[in-house]
Amino acid sequence: MFVRELSLREFRSWREIDLTLRPEPTIFVGRNGFGKTNLLEAVGYLGTLRSHRVSTDAPLVHSGSSSATVTGTVENLGRELTVQLQINAEGANKATVNGAPSRRSRDILGILRSVMFAPEDLLLVRGDPSDRRRFIDELVAQRGPRWAAARSDYDRVLRQRSALLKTAGSALRRGGSDAESVISTLDVWDGQLADLGGQVTAARIEVLRQLRPHVTESYASIAPHSRPATMRYRAAAGPEVVAADDAPVSADDITEILLTRLRELRDKEIDRGVSLVGPHRDDLDIVLGDEVAKGFASHGESWSLALALRLGSVELVRAEGIEPVIMLDDVFAELDAQRRAQLVAFTETAEQLLITAAVGEDIPDTIGGRRVSVGVVEDNGTRHSVLTEPTAGEGGA
Repeated sequence: MFVRELSLREFRSWREIDLTLRPEPTIFVGRNGFGKTNLLEAVGYLGTLRSHRVSTDAPLVHSGSSSATVTGTVENLGRELTVQLQINAEGANKATVNGAPSRRSRDILGILRSVMFAPEDLLLVRGDPSDRRRFIDELVAQRGPRWAAARSDYDRVLRQRSALLKTAGSALRRGGSDAESVISTLDVWDGQLADLGGQVTAARIEVLRQLRPHVTESYASIAPHSRPATMRYRAAAGPEVVAADDAPVSADDITEILLTRLRELRDKEIDRGVSLVGPHRDDLDIVLGDEVAKGFASHGESWSLALALRLGSVELVRAEGIEPVIMLDDVFAELDAQRRAQLVAFTETAEQLLITAAVGEDIPDTIGGRRVSVGVVEDNGTRHSVLTEPTAGEGGA
């Protein structure tokens, strides 16, 4: 699988670019802030409908514009599909596939599979639970639109239920018909939240079950003298959500557990005005030896674990018979010589490798392909990115 054509309009710092890519390494070289990462971010967005840098879409739209357009032509086993996304600063995004409008933008998920390595990956080990939930949800979503639909619907129900909880306390204190109406409405929302939460959680646990051996193996190859690494799912609803023997978990069983916990916690949730149980409260424990890595793993161990998570993600996609597009966003500058060598060896078999670097010297000499220089220009008082002359000794863009 590879991206053959990439076109951006009003995306981040790029007013306009039409880029032809090939199934080979392409290295974008430019100073920090020149927009090279934005190119990889656009490719990643086509695959996940999310940015690896921000949680909302508005920052993706060039300043002064109302929308951005990202178009990519993806080749996979001789089949070619052109995906176009209109990213709106406000309102719902729009998507087309080969010119035909999609009913929902998430319908394009699965057309492009990619894995991004970035300096932000350190947050997967050291950051908040939301960083790790985002990681596993992106892996689930790339498997197709139906996997993303449950999470989207869950988020919608969660917002509506949480809004009801904020007003429930005063209604219950007043009593009467208002209290009866609140209880009846909460029962409905509890059922929907538990049903969708069961689907989201079961999908996460299944992907984690498949990912875990790849991460363990990848970490062992990166840090052969370290303790073994593994991962486990930690549910706010309790340990019974995860089967002890690592067997697949039924979404229906998880739904029943969530319903029970929601009933038990109702008074506390009304008092606090928030939903206290569900996949939005869950976490992934990244374990080194017998201890959770967050808070005690060294800087080197944390980088090795972060790298193993991404390498394991690549192997997970490969196990499905798909060679994903691999993107390395300025990571060589962050890695020591040993980890650089491991990453280079791992990516040698990639069909398409997209790399960014502030200086060309950060890229190991063993990586071939072509180099493309990225610069910026001032135009009517605004600054935007452009492709400049090819780096000396390399092919053009």
